[in-house]
Amino acid sequence: MHTTIQSTLFQLIKERIAGSDTIGNALTSVLHISQDAVYRRYRGETMLTIEEVRKICRHFSISFDALIDLSTNNVSFTYSPLQTYDFSLESYLTGILNALKHLKSLKNSEIVISINNTPLFQVLNFPQLVRFRLYFWAKTHLQIDAYKNQPFRHEKPSETAYDLGREILLLYNSIPSKEIYDFELMRGFMRQILYYFKGHLFEDPEYALFLCDRVSLMAKHLKEQAVLGKKFIYGTQAPADGNRFEMYLNETINTDSTFLYKSDAHNGLFLTHNIMNYLQTTDSTYVADTEMILNKQLANSSLISLVNEKERNHYFHELERTIGFFRKKIEADLEI
Repeated sequence: MHTTIQSTLFQLIKERIAGSDTIGNALTSVLHISQDAVYRRYRGETMLTIEEVRKICRHFSISFDALIDLSTNNVSFTYSPLQTYDFSLESYLTGILNALKHLKSLKNSEIVISINNTPLFQVLNFPQLVRFRLYFWAKTHLQIDAYKNQPFRHEKPSETAYDLGREILLLYNSIPSKEIYDFELMRGFMRQILYYFKGHLFEDPEYALFLCDRVSLMAKHLKEQAVLGKKFIYGTQAPADGNRFEMYLNETINTDSTFLYKSDAHNGLFLTHNIMNYLQTTDSTYVADTEMILNKQLANSSLISLVNEKERNHYFHELERTIGFFRKKIEADLEI
């Protein structure tokens, strides 16, 4: 094996373990060799065999195609296959939490997010909204058999889901972020609520109004964070230091949801697909191209956190109008 490929593989392993273990300990159990043998491979004195590379790639979810760089036009992503997906709120949140824990472990980490329709982390302040969106994804978009002929019921999120959501928010809030919003924010989400209401897919039709009210509270909380330039959990106070939040307004449209993370060690990227699933890559060329586009998008957007009060007020007024428009449609039907 070419030493450059071998050194790249060991660098990827170091990124995966992120200081939680040593190379020697991590690979001893994977390859069933001594630590001394591991470090001979680490120093390039002994070449890894193809079988050893296969074991390492499988254990650490590393793409062999990306490792050998078959072509600059090829990008390797990891994702959760739908046939193995657990659509419970707890499972969904656990996956997000694990990714954020890894990000938080990196030195000087920061994130840049473009938001298309739903700001997932902000919505986590209101877990009922996440639960509804996950249900919509499983029942209506993916048409999972287990959800057929099953109306959406009002159920309080479990204590486990609540704790997971809070832990995610604490991590997200502690990492400085630049976030790009547009005037389509939550419009698609409100359409989904209206669709379920019109289709008699709520066990209690009035629950649609409850969801509308939670969206409105989310918008108010988002505005309060923009005013202060700090992220904090709904119902709490903004901290004196840290939790930096830069909110930008794109007056055209965000065509996708992109989550770019940067740190001293390495950069990476999450892209949403199929509404709520996500792809992940650390491909340096692709990440660099995405960062370039996001930087241009930031340059063409207006900062509305801390400054630009007039523009900020107009934006959130329009957001409340959107929410109110859908709420009135539901109220009018309920009165008939």
